[in-house]
Amino acid sequence: MTLTLSQRSAHYTPSPIRELLNLTEQPGMISLAGGLPAPESFPVQALRAACVDVLDTQAQGALQYGPSEGIAPLREWVAAHLRAQGIEAQADEVLITSGSQQGLDLVGRVLIDPGSTVLVERPTYLGALQAFAPYGPRFVDLDEDAEGALPTLDDPAHGSARMVYLQPNFRNPTGQTMTAARRTQWARALRGRPIALVEDNPYSELWFDGPPPAPVAAQLPGQSLVLGTFSKVLSPGLRLGYVHGPHEVIAKMALARQAADLQTSSLTQRLVLKVLEGGLLDVQLPHIRALYRAQRDAMLAALSRHMPGSVHWETPQGGMFIWLSLPQGADATALLPLALQRKVAYVPGTAFYAAGAAPRHTLRLSYATATPPQIETAIARLGEVFYAAHPPEPRHAPSVLAA
Repeated sequence: MTLTLSQRSAHYTPSPIRELLNLTEQPGMISLAGGLPAPESFPVQALRAACVDVLDTQAQGALQYGPSEGIAPLREWVAAHLRAQGIEAQADEVLITSGSQQGLDLVGRVLIDPGSTVLVERPTYLGALQAFAPYGPRFVDLDEDAEGALPTLDDPAHGSARMVYLQPNFRNPTGQTMTAARRTQWARALRGRPIALVEDNPYSELWFDGPPPAPVAAQLPGQSLVLGTFSKVLSPGLRLGYVHGPHEVIAKMALARQAADLQTSSLTQRLVLKVLEGGLLDVQLPHIRALYRAQRDAMLAALSRHMPGSVHWETPQGGMFIWLSLPQGADATALLPLALQRKVAYVPGTAFYAAGAAPRHTLRLSYATATPPQIETAIARLGEVFYAAHPPEPRHAPSVLAA
C-alpha cells in the first residue's frame, strides 16, 4: 500500500553534499567536499572534564526538561557575545537552538508564507535553501560584485521581499567576505522597509589575518535576525546554536520549536556553558585559526602548482572553503565521476544556486578536514582530471613570411 504524502514533503530533497559524504567512506577517498570541522579541533579533554563536573554538580537540571528558549545563563552569555560585536542584544531576545540549522528552519516557519519573496546571494548556502523551501518562498538572486551582494531594493522584484538572507563572513560556498562599506549600504537600504535581515554567521570566528567587519545587524536593530553556532568552534556533534532577534519574533520561534523538539538538550547547554565560562574559546579559537590557515595555504599552493591556467579562484580570509571557476563550457558535475574514480570528492557549484540557470563550471573545495599531504595529492589528481577534460590550446609556431 502506498501512503499519501503531503505536498510540502516534495520540497524535502536529498542534499548532494550528504550524498557525497556517503561516498567519502570508501577506502582511500580524499574528501574536499563536506563542510565538516577538523576532528583535531575538537576540545575533547575540556568537554570530558566539563561533562563530569556538570553531572556531579548539576545533574538534576542537566537531565531534566528545560525552557524552550534555552537556559538563562547561556542566553545571557550569547547576548554578551553579540554586544561585543556591536549588536544591541538582551537575553530575552535569544533563542538557543539545536544547531543553527534549526534556526534556519524556524526562520522559515515564522517569516515565510507561500509565495513570499526571499532574497539570497548567488550562490548561497544550500542548507538555507533546503530549510526555507518547504514553506513555499519565491527565491530571487541578488547581483554582486567584489564587495558582496548588491542592495538593489529599488528593483520591483526585490522591494516587495519578505526577507533577505546574507552570509557576510567567509560565505559558504565562495569564501567571500562582504566589505564594511557594503554592509553599511545594506543597513541603509533595509532601514524603514518591512524586510527582515537574516544574517547567518557560522564562520565569523574563523578569521586568519583579522576579524571581519561588524555585522550588518549592528546597524539595523529591531529588524535583524542573527544566527550563530558552536559547531565550528567547539563541535558539530553538540548540535547547539542560537538565534537573536526582536523579542516578538523570538517568542514566536520558541512556540514553533515546541512542536518540533520542545527544547535543546539541557545537558548540552550546561556542558557548553561550563567551557565557555571557563574561557575555553580563548585557547580554542587561536588553535582552529592556525590549523585552517595552514590548510588553506596548502590548498592555495597546490592549486597554483597543479591547476590549468584557465581555472580561477580567490583567496579566502577565513572560513573553510575555496570556490573554483573552470573555463566556460566546463561541467563540474559531469567531471565529478572522473574525480571520484581518482579518489577525490568535491561539491559541484550547481547545488548552491536558488533561482535561474546555475553555472555548471563552478565547484567548492573544503580544506578543513584534509591534511596538507592529502590536499597536495587531491589537488594534483584534480588538476589531471581538469587538464584531460579541457587541455590547453597548443601554441602555434610563428609563421615564416615568404621572402
